[in-house]
Amino acid sequence: MESPAQFLARNAVAVRPEGALEKRLAEGRPLRVKLGLDPTAPDLHLGHTVVLQKLREFQDLGHTVVLIVGDYTARVGDPSGRSATRPVLSPEEIDEHAQTYLAQATKVLLDDERLEVRRNSEWLDMPMEELFRLIRRVTVAQMLERDDFAKRMAAAEPVSLLEMLYPVLQGYDSVAIRADVELGGTDQTFNLFMGRALQTSYGQPPQVVLTVPLLNGIDGERKMSKSYGNHIGITDPPGEMYGKTLRLPDAELENWYGLLLGGSVPEGVGPRDAKRALARALVRRFWGEDAAVEAEAGFDQIFIKHELPDEIEEVALAANGGTLHLPEVIVALFGGSRSEARRKLAQGGVKVDGEPLPADPLDVPAATLDGRVLQMGKRQYRRVRIS
Repeated sequence: MESPAQFLARNAVAVRPEGALEKRLAEGRPLRVKLGLDPTAPDLHLGHTVVLQKLREFQDLGHTVVLIVGDYTARVGDPSGRSATRPVLSPEEIDEHAQTYLAQATKVLLDDERLEVRRNSEWLDMPMEELFRLIRRVTVAQMLERDDFAKRMAAAEPVSLLEMLYPVLQGYDSVAIRADVELGGTDQTFNLFMGRALQTSYGQPPQVVLTVPLLNGIDGERKMSKSYGNHIGITDPPGEMYGKTLRLPDAELENWYGLLLGGSVPEGVGPRDAKRALARALVRRFWGEDAAVEAEAGFDQIFIKHELPDEIEEVALAANGGTLHLPEVIVALFGGSRSEARRKLAQGGVKVDGEPLPADPLDVPAATLDGRVLQMGKRQYRRVRIS
């Protein structure tokens, strides 16, 4: 029978230092297990659930998860694993994103006394004198051990002092909440060990570092990230979540089954059916069984039977002088700009009742579109009603 430490180490890339988790667990008290998430986007995605699932395992054993919403570190921008700095968001954008994180995280985590949610602006909005006391504990040599900084400097690309502050600020989070364990993806290893170093300098026992694998996105090439456009959000509608999952390359199936479902691809099942089973399981987890059944049926209806969805949003358009300008119609129905709409038309990317909408003429009689269904891409449908 596996021990609690062995159970928690399952699917982890590393638990360091060796034997440290066993010693902490042997103390016989609820441990404080930290995860920091910067609200750089409004939605959590499936890649986040890999580490959230590991946190849930700690909760199930009676430990306290301290979820830190990095509303302050998000102002700096984490360069981990990137060849350039991440764009810095405004305080208003950061706060708006942070508001959504708890509701999304508790789709995986238990929302009870075993969950503590903090914002790191509580302690990082510090006087300059206190910041000086913090950063004098870290040397330039330590910062240059970080791979992405070293690579960018070798390529003569700029690295700002503000970026170098990021690992220090994230590490201080561990000091502020007295973390026993910190979790993160393998791209966060440097930052997690910075937390250990700072805790030691402040006279605290250094935290155990547990790293989890990174989930590749649906492109199969890079880690899942909204910045790369290869993500599936945990709040994506069921049909969108199902359809996106089916775009996963065959080579990623085993990895996704292991990291997201805790198992392997069923024996004797081909990639197509394995993806459908995976898609159903993911929709079921976040939306329930009925939604999973409906998502699959809806996908089959549109992409296999080539039928229209049962429910299509209707948009009322006013006919000025009895004609409609197609780029304006497309913007009203699907958003975007008129130049993008003209490009879509030229590429045959807009359909009316299943047939490509001609790009010429751009002005058409309103009556020719009344009651008809326009389609943009594979999943966006709108029915036009002339008012």
